[in-house]
Amino acid sequence: MPSAAPAITPIRSERLVLAVDLGTSGCKVALVGMDGSVLAWTFRPVALHLVDELGVEQDPQDWWQAFLDGAQELLAADAQRRRQVVAVCCSTFGECTIPVDRDGNALARAMLWVDMRGADAIRRRARRGRLHIQGYSPLRLARWLRLTGGVPSLSGKDPAGHIAWLYDRQPAVVERSSKFLNALDFMNLRLTGRCCATYDSALTTWATDNRDLSHVHYDEGLLRLLGIERDKLPELVHSTDVLGPLLPAVAHALGLAPDTKVVAGAIDNSAAAIGAGTVRDGQLHLYLGTSSWLGAHMPRKRTHLSAYIASLPCAQRDRYLAMAMQTSAAGNLAFLRDRILFHGDELQVDEQRGDVYPLLDRIAERVPPGARGLLYMPWLLGERTPVDDRHLRAGLFNLSLEHTREDIIRAFLEGVALNTRWMLEPMLAFVGAPRGGAITIVGGGGQSAVWCQMMADVTGMLIQQPQAPIQANALGAAFIAGVGLGELSFQDVPALCRYRQRFEPRPALRSLYDDSFATFKQLHRRLAPLYRRINQHRSPPR
Repeated sequence: MPSAAPAITPIRSERLVLAVDLGTSGCKVALVGMDGSVLAWTFRPVALHLVDELGVEQDPQDWWQAFLDGAQELLAADAQRRRQVVAVCCSTFGECTIPVDRDGNALARAMLWVDMRGADAIRRRARRGRLHIQGYSPLRLARWLRLTGGVPSLSGKDPAGHIAWLYDRQPAVVERSSKFLNALDFMNLRLTGRCCATYDSALTTWATDNRDLSHVHYDEGLLRLLGIERDKLPELVHSTDVLGPLLPAVAHALGLAPDTKVVAGAIDNSAAAIGAGTVRDGQLHLYLGTSSWLGAHMPRKRTHLSAYIASLPCAQRDRYLAMAMQTSAAGNLAFLRDRILFHGDELQVDEQRGDVYPLLDRIAERVPPGARGLLYMPWLLGERTPVDDRHLRAGLFNLSLEHTREDIIRAFLEGVALNTRWMLEPMLAFVGAPRGGAITIVGGGGQSAVWCQMMADVTGMLIQQPQAPIQANALGAAFIAGVGLGELSFQDVPALCRYRQRFEPRPALRSLYDDSFATFKQLHRRLAPLYRRINQHRSPPR
């Protein structure tokens, strides 16, 4: 049951960070004090562009304009705010690729983390000879795991796949490219004129030796294996490094002081781990957005190959971040909203009005736990952890005449919670966290008290809901800036994080959800071969 967290009265900070949270859906900009207080924030959407069957792109100029518009809105109304801003720091989504020329101009739109055009190109680089382990040459697999902690996705959904595709299919673009950048790198380039990548933003190029966090560097052997020229990759910096002051034109456009510092920042999973306050080893956070992940810091590099979990470089200089990632979480609710409830066809009788998610919460709350035997598998785009299977698809199981759309809504929420429990089991063992311990939930889905209680009941874990779960990435960026400026340490962060509620698992529901979870796993075992047979020659959904 939910319990109120102890109230903490924030001390308003005189020094502010302009914190940027660039996600796939758009750009949030926030004014955050060094004490973790959020004075104001705003959001600007960014359009997606679908290309052929597998390509998903965004225009980097749209990111930049969304940032400028949001920042100018926050700063224009109050000259005092502008004088208080001492730093700018970004958190962005990762696993995207933008080729830029020597002047920093984008030569093409960014290939996003769901873009799979590079699948064939990276598979050719990952395989050599007839003997394969999960699609990789054994020697190449061993080298990637030993040096980086992970391997390129054979779906092509990361910079290794994107760059491979560019080399194979767009050689003229490669020839004109000075650097291949991730989203964070591009934003920092536009802010400072400096072309660099943080350890975590460079990670999924899968060309860095991450064994020693004091000396992360590109490995020549991995570069040869991938076929990437070293001079086309940016210099490496740490997340807390100060990159320099804002470019004069940017400072002028925002009305900020010319000496306003830019701190390198981090990609979203690293920033969320900091913004959630889970900075100590083994403390778990769950990001519940369009996709989802579980993360926890740990002192060493490890890889659990069969469960697709690895610990990787992050915002903390002396720590790795263990990551377990799932493809679709709140994206299932967006699918339900846009493709089922409010799909634009002849049956639509009303226009969608405002935010429908609170209505889905209200409906789900009045349906009995277990959704009257209805079970949902949330694999709209395949899955990544604890299985890496692009052929899996979503579905409702045990639908009958007794069910209504109210049950379906409840089943969608419970299905994501069951999928989270599936990912949680190997993650607990990997990071040495106790079963029945705590998880801090962040991201847009973390705003739902109904979903938080459901997560507690299904997983058997205490769920901590921050005061503003959707602001965790911006908070993380602000705290990273504070550390970079020498005004905070990461160990100060937990005391600055505030919680709205804590949700305890209800013992009376344990048997019900244990049975549901057993059925969920059995459905995967039985259906996975069928999905593979049906979908192996079909284009993946988007």
